[in-house]
Amino acid sequence: MLSSDNLEKIKEEIKIFFKKMNFEVEIELLAQKNLTLPINLKMEDPQILIGEKGQTLFEIQHLLKIILNKKIKESFYIDLDISDYKKKKIEYLKELARSVADEVALTKKEKILFPMSAYERRIIHLEIAERSDVTSESLGKEPERRVVIRPYP
Repeated sequence: MLSSDNLEKIKEEIKIFFKKMNFEVEIELLAQKNLTLPINLKMEDPQILIGEKGQTLFEIQHLLKIILNKKIKESFYIDLDISDYKKKKIEYLKELARSVADEVALTKKEKILFPMSAYERRIIHLEIAERSDVTSESLGKEPERRVVIRPYP
């Protein structure tokens, strides 16, 4: 667990990072889970920092992780979210997995989903893993890698 001093340092470094980019953000540090510190930012017009398919958000998270790891000597990871983008995306992907799995179970025909990042595919696979009537697997090469959901044999 990160000390309260380090949590304050983290919050200050994040504030400085976004101030240098001329963004006004509200920083919320959530309860640490294992070694991961969830950080949620709230701001006007979040799409600028989220980017297409969340790519900018993932790049910002990567940069912040490098900066914070140099300043904080404790071992930890960050999970950056902006205006609950990741949270909503995860819920959407879980719902997609459930509805496609229901369809596959009913029709007994496999379905191929659109290309996704490894992070997104993992969410689909974890949701499908809870079921006994369907199975999933990733096929193809990046960036066109897709999840296939099949009826369980």
